[in-house]
Amino acid sequence: MSLHVDIRHRQGDFELQVAFDSPQGLTALFGQSGSGKTTLVRAIAGLLRPQQARITVGGTVLVDTAVGVFVPTHRRRIGYVFQEPRLFPHLTVRQNLGYGRWFAADRRAAADDARLVEMLDIEPLLTRHPGSLSGGERQRVAIGRALLCAPQLLLMDEPLSQIDAARKAEILPYVERLRDELKIPIVYVSHALDEVVRLAGHLVCIGNGRLLATGPTAAVLTRTDLPMFARRPDAGAVVAAEVLGHDAHYRLTRLHCAAGDLWVPQLDHAVGSQVNVWVRAQDVTLALQAPQEISALNVLTGTITSIGRADDSTAMVALDCNGLSLLARVTRLSAERLQLRSGLSVHALVKSVSFPLAAGNAAA
Repeated sequence: MSLHVDIRHRQGDFELQVAFDSPQGLTALFGQSGSGKTTLVRAIAGLLRPQQARITVGGTVLVDTAVGVFVPTHRRRIGYVFQEPRLFPHLTVRQNLGYGRWFAADRRAAADDARLVEMLDIEPLLTRHPGSLSGGERQRVAIGRALLCAPQLLLMDEPLSQIDAARKAEILPYVERLRDELKIPIVYVSHALDEVVRLAGHLVCIGNGRLLATGPTAAVLTRTDLPMFARRPDAGAVVAAEVLGHDAHYRLTRLHCAAGDLWVPQLDHAVGSQVNVWVRAQDVTLALQAPQEISALNVLTGTITSIGRADDSTAMVALDCNGLSLLARVTRLSAERLQLRSGLSVHALVKSVSFPLAAGNAAA
């Protein structure tokens, strides 16, 4: 099941004009504040009536202004998770969940409800009221309520923006589990790159109401023509890898990816697990000759595919390392001295200690 969106809508001086397709799995809708993300999500949910649009989920048409179709919000079978949980304070968690179940188009089996409660680990909370829950617990209940309406699409509008880093780390694994086990499209709105990298298999980027890029997350993040990524200090690339083993003595984990093996700080993942790691462009050094007698444990061979200007003093170099995309941020002076250009073969050095400690997470 997939989501198709083609919308054109004007509000005052702001015009939203975006078209994209979202496959099954989690698609991140990424952009700065004011780019049109929430307006777009509200249109998908039916909370806003667009002037021109066609929106479909699977074979179901939700909006087609050309023929006068506009399915009301309550008939769209869409789960919506807001920035804040919006739970009813006078109801218990069980009763809040029941409110979501009331909107289900079909009677859900008790086993299905129990599976969702187990998936989100909220059974111990069922008799409590929202006021006694932590921010992460409240948001998990809100997600459960949205899912108990048996949606064909789940919208999550910056669901972690109102909670602190500790609660965010607590809830992210549950979102990953939903992504991996649910067979529906999930549209996840965020301007937090770490969330996008960890969760999204597909990425839609918008700015000033216009589509800037769409495609697999790893491919979009390594485009050197997108200032929204290239100019970020944390710009980099997603590397999908398999855990080969752990070295308990040196507290390192050995991974295998398309470009070869990587050593990273020890991860809490079983051998054979699939993980994503984030390689920051600022942590990649380029060499024209194979380096010797160096401390960096990771040396990957690749070919330059493009070079973009990141800012006044640096350039962003995109590499193809046996099908793996990497980025390297270098000074413009270095780029000129090394005569870097598309098609040139180089060696990319990545220090093991440069990987963020939380780099590993379950891959999509």
